[in-house]
Amino acid sequence: MEKAQIILYNEVVNIKIIRKNNKNIYFRFNEQNELVVTVHPRISTKKVLKLIKENEKSLAKMYMRSKNKQDKEDETRILGLKYDVRINENYHDVTFDEGVIYVNSKNALDKYISNLTQKIFREEVNKILEIMPDIPEFTLMVRKMKSRWGVCNYVKKKVTLNSELIKYDRHIIDYVIVHEFCHFTYHDHSAAFWSLVGKYYPDYKLARKELRG
Repeated sequence: MEKAQIILYNEVVNIKIIRKNNKNIYFRFNEQNELVVTVHPRISTKKVLKLIKENEKSLAKMYMRSKNKQDKEDETRILGLKYDVRINENYHDVTFDEGVIYVNSKNALDKYISNLTQKIFREEVNKILEIMPDIPEFTLMVRKMKSRWGVCNYVKKKVTLNSELIKYDRHIIDYVIVHEFCHFTYHDHSAAFWSLVGKYYPDYKLARKELRG
C-alpha cells in the first residue's frame, strides 16, 4: 500500500493507494478521513495522483461530507436535554455549546457521562434523604439495566439505579429514588406502597408515564 498527501480545504489529507485487480478506480474516505484509492496494479502512482488532481473539486466535496459525518457522530440526552455529539481528536475537553457536545473520542464522552451520572445520582439521593429520614444505611450502586429503572435489595441494604436515568430530568430521577426507598418499608407494590410513594412524590403517575415513553 502506497501513501501520499493532498490539500483539501487547506487541510492535509493522507492518501492511501491500494492495488487490486479492479477495472475501475474507486475513491472513498475512511473513518480517519483519509482518501483511499483502489486501482489496478498496472496504473502508476503518477497516474493516480494526476486523476486525484483532476477530480480535486469532487473529492473536496466528498471529504467535507465524510468529515461532517464523522464530526456529528451521534446524539445523546443528558438531564432531559438533547445534544448533538461531535467527535474530533483535535478537541481537548468535553465542551457544551448551544445544544452540541464537542469531545475528542467516544470513550472520553462515556467517561464524562459516567462521572456525571455518579455525581448527579448522589446529589439527588442526598436530597431525598432529607425528606425521608428513616431510610436505613445502604449502599448505592449505579449500572445499566435493561428492564428496570431501579432495584432495592432491602435484605442486603443496597439500592441500584439504572445509569440510563441520567437521560431524564432530575425530578424523574427523584421519583425512582423515592420508589426504591419506599421498598425498604413495603416489599411489594401494594396500595400501601403507592400511598407512601405518593406522600413523598405526589406526581408519581406522571413520572411513571414518562419513563414508559
